[in-house]
This record gives sequence, C-alpha cells and structure tokens, in this order.
Amino acid sequence: MRTLCASTLIGEFFVIGFAGLVAMQTSGHSTATVWTVSGVAMLLCVLLCGVLTRPGGVQLGWALQVALIASGFVVGTMFFLGAVFAALWWASVHFGRKIDEAKARWAAMAEEGPQAGTAPGTA
Repeated sequence: MRTLCASTLIGEFFVIGFAGLVAMQTSGHSTATVWTVSGVAMLLCVLLCGVLTRPGGVQLGWALQVALIASGFVVGTMFFLGAVFAALWWASVHFGRKIDEAKARWAAMAEEGPQAGTAPGTA
C-alpha cells in the first residue's frame, strides 16, 4: 500500500506546485499567501509518504484530498484534479491493501514449504 499511496502523494506534490503558480497569477491573493498555503500542502505530501504505515497516516491523506478538492474555490480546475486525485487515493489504499494481503499470504505459504510436491501458488 505504501508504494501506491506514496506515488499518488508525489503526483499531488507537483499538481499543488503548478496550481500555486496558477493561483499566484489569477486568484488575487498575495504571492506570500499562495506559497505559504501551497508550500504547507506540498510539505504535507512529502511527510505523509513517510507516515503512511503509522496510525492515522491514511486518514491524513484523506484530509489532504478534501483540501485539494476545496482548493477549487481558488483555482477552478482543482475541483476536477482534486476529484481525480481523491479517486487515485482511494484506488491506492484499496488495491494497496489487497496487494499487501496477497504478499502476506504468499510469504506464509513460502514459510510452510511445498506440500505434497506442489509449489506455492499452484493448485
């Protein structure tokens, strides 16, 4: 799960940076305000990559997704991009957990060793 979620977060890092450039030109907010908010969000993306496996890491990721969608009030395109990244986040969490479960089953089967001459994963 960690790899898929971290990939999504790094993609968001770049999207937030580019949205900051757009907001700086079109939003009417000061450059300092735009880059403070964008910088905090970008930093959160990077920090979340390291805490995904800790309690609350995935929930913080969901909070970031909500904030990304809400940034559409400043840059209209972010409503769409935020929804796309929220869907990617859901897919990363959902399928990442399935992959982790499959890896755990495979490791357990490998520890048991071959039974009756069959290799793990063959039936």
